[in-house]
Amino acid sequence: MNDNFANESPKKDLGFVLSLAALILFSLMGVGIDFDEFSQHQEINIPNGYFYFIFLVDLLMILSVFIIYLYKKIGVYLFPAAVVIHFMSHTYFLSTFLYTDVTNLFLYITVGMFAILPKWQFFK
Repeated sequence: MNDNFANESPKKDLGFVLSLAALILFSLMGVGIDFDEFSQHQEINIPNGYFYFIFLVDLLMILSVFIIYLYKKIGVYLFPAAVVIHFMSHTYFLSTFLYTDVTNLFLYITVGMFAILPKWQFFK
């Protein structure tokens, strides 16, 4: 694989940064949905403990994108895990299907192919 991307430099190019910005955008959309649910939690009877968990998962999603920006492999593994946990918790606890999470996963796969994979040799 190193031969395929021999001309890659460790410099963070515009495509890499824009790809991570798109991941952050869809992650923040998920945070917005969670904040809307939190503001209405008394009307729709969601327990407060759920929000401690879901906001922690939101924080992990955003933190993992920052870790990817720093070229750390743990972020590459943490991000999809956090998005799947976010999606599954919404499906299980609230019976809601979040298209933002599904789009975020598809976007992550695309970003992985075009932005992260060429830079993989620089990840620690």
